[in-house]
This record gives sequence, C-alpha cells and structure tokens, in this order.
Amino acid sequence: MRQLDVYMNDRKAGVLTEQYPGKGYIFLYDEGYLTSDNPPISVTLPKRREAFESDHLFPFFTNMLPEGANRSVICRSLRIDENDFFGLLAAMAGKDFIGAVHIKPVSE
Repeated sequence: MRQLDVYMNDRKAGVLTEQYPGKGYIFLYDEGYLTSDNPPISVTLPKRREAFESDHLFPFFTNMLPEGANRSVICRSLRIDENDFFGLLAAMAGKDFIGAVHIKPVSE
C-alpha cells in the first residue's frame, strides 16, 4: 500500500491511497477540510465523508502527470515504469505542480 497527502492551496485536503500495485485506489477527504469553506479539489471528487474508490487512478490525478516524451524522460531518469502512474506521482510529490492542488509524501 502506498499513500500520498493531497493539498489544496497549502491546506491538507485528503489522502490518496493505492491499495495494490497498479489498482485499488481510494481518495478520502480530511475531516478538517470537509468542514471548511474550501472548495472540493475537483468537480469529479466533490466533498463528502465517504471515500472515493476506483480500480484505476482517478483521472484528476493522472492529469497532473507529464505526458509523452516528457513522461518518458522523467520515468527513465527516475527508473520508474511509465505505467506506474502512482509511482510517478509519488516521485513528483513535493515538487512544482501546476495549479492549486499539489501532492506531498504522507506526513508522519
């Protein structure tokens, strides 16, 4: 199991979990974020207490990743399989994401 913290404008919004390699994804909003006036991280992931579950990484998070040749170069340099979207997202955690939503390693 791998996990990443999801932030919206520097406030923790929730946790993204990969239960098994390449499948079994869960996104769960943080209770403090749910009760705040902050917007959902995506229209496809509206604020709710129940976890979102999917067999595939949610498109919202997949769309945060580089594409094409850029993805190939980054994956080669980091020695990550190009189809390991969660692994690539984890490798980019804490780096420069575009927009209000960014990913960080799970806080300890």
